[in-house]
Amino acid sequence: MASRRSGWINWDDLGDEAEEDAGELNYEYEWIVPEPEEEEVQILDQRRGGRLGLAEANENGGLDDSEEHVEVELEGDNNEDEEGSGGASGNENGEHGNTEEHVEVEPEGDTNEEGEGTEGASGANGTVGRKRRWYQLQEKQTAYAMILERTAPGVMSRGVSQEVSVLTGIPVGTLQKWWKKCKEVGGMHGLENKKSKNCGRKRIAFDPEVIKQVELRNRTTLKDLANELNMAKTTLWRRLQEGLFRRHTNAIKSTLTDDNKVARVRFCLSMFDELTLPEDPTFKEMYNVIHIDEKWFYRTRGSQNYYLAPDEEDPYKSTQSKNFIEKVMFLAAVARPRYDADGAITFDGKLGIWPFTYEEEAKRKSKNRDAGTMVTKVLPAVTKDVSRQYMINFLLPAIRARWPAAERGTPIFIQQDNAKTHIPVDDPEFIAAAQADGWDICLTCQPPNSPDLNILDLGFFAALQSLFHKLSPGSIDDIVLKVQQAFVEYPPERSNRIFLSLQACMCEVLKQLGGNRYKVPHLRKAVLERLGTLPVALQCAASIVCDAIESLPDA
Repeated sequence: MASRRSGWINWDDLGDEAEEDAGELNYEYEWIVPEPEEEEVQILDQRRGGRLGLAEANENGGLDDSEEHVEVELEGDNNEDEEGSGGASGNENGEHGNTEEHVEVEPEGDTNEEGEGTEGASGANGTVGRKRRWYQLQEKQTAYAMILERTAPGVMSRGVSQEVSVLTGIPVGTLQKWWKKCKEVGGMHGLENKKSKNCGRKRIAFDPEVIKQVELRNRTTLKDLANELNMAKTTLWRRLQEGLFRRHTNAIKSTLTDDNKVARVRFCLSMFDELTLPEDPTFKEMYNVIHIDEKWFYRTRGSQNYYLAPDEEDPYKSTQSKNFIEKVMFLAAVARPRYDADGAITFDGKLGIWPFTYEEEAKRKSKNRDAGTMVTKVLPAVTKDVSRQYMINFLLPAIRARWPAAERGTPIFIQQDNAKTHIPVDDPEFIAAAQADGWDICLTCQPPNSPDLNILDLGFFAALQSLFHKLSPGSIDDIVLKVQQAFVEYPPERSNRIFLSLQACMCEVLKQLGGNRYKVPHLRKAVLERLGTLPVALQCAASIVCDAIESLPDA
């Protein structure tokens, strides 16, 4: 046992080895080896006697090896500077003494300042290892407050640490060390963990700017990027979760010529309300515009994700060829929904969706049907004549049947893309059918290579396809039936939001002066709709509109 104190060093009492060790210290030390006190000698003798008694008892068969023997904490002086010592008492024959009540409890040995210990198998010297335990700061403060309630200021009363230990389950030695530490510091600050900020494994340095120096072809996967940066893949994954760099899915955009960009700018400018130009440019409400387009719907995707139970069997799907999955093309027509003053929908805007199919009798008998049964088949090709027939026989009757009565006689515009199979805007047969019975229906075309200026390609078809695949279609007839079912079930509120997204995209097109290198803006439309503040038409900055007008060749 040694103690230290500031002052001079007594080199005469030190040996050669201690002198060499003390020479490396940068402060003055005095080593004192005091004589053991009588009480301390008795405690040491009791500990040695207990261990010898247990050893002899095991040799003599007095104790069964299968029983768990633990050391019971001895009663000692529990003052503010001294902890109770633990040991096992017994006589030389390995029998327990009769002066104390011995109870088999878990040993509580020495703990560190955080209330840590170890618990495990007994060692060769008879000691018992204990598991490390960490206490939260709130637990420490609660225990310390319980001690303060039960003792006088500055001095811990006898038995207080034992009482709090029974109530909290924290070892007596740990409570006494917390008391000493708080007394030295002067408050509960002594309970705070010193390793709360700067502990654990050192963080691996990562500079996001280094990613810019790696070629794009070498950073398509996390593993490739980790190899280029000489980092572990898991480390790079953690940095991704922390937001130090981002993942990007690069979609192919349509190639635009200079003429295409000019046409896109003119188209977007034509969608502004003329009464709001040029001071406060606001888009038209677009209630008289019908968007039409075609889309293929496949019976199934090439791959589909599912969430299964651990012992659930994997679903099985099969087809004769992955490259020739059954599919059907549809023509869809959607307008903007109408709402009354109370917010109720008066017109959902869904005019219809029609498959390009036909029926004929089966020429041969098969295991699925007899000869002569009517079967549905897909049209081999969609030509201009087919497009004209569908627009005159399906689209125009749907408009006359479903269009709001209050708006009949007003101009209605049908917007289509510039596919070669579409009829021209001045097709005489279509004009005659569209102007009949007092209707004023006109056909217009969106700019070339501009799918982002049609609500069907912008978002409607993607949402409809997702609903369609949830219905798990089978045959051609099943595809037609479930596409139409998904079309009916599609919420009209979302169609209204897509029209606002279209207007936001038009603003971005004007910013790009006709380009398409932009991200679709997120307007939080669902939140605005719940709050009742969703606008009918969006506004655009006057400076953006002026710059777009000046960029035109004939400006």
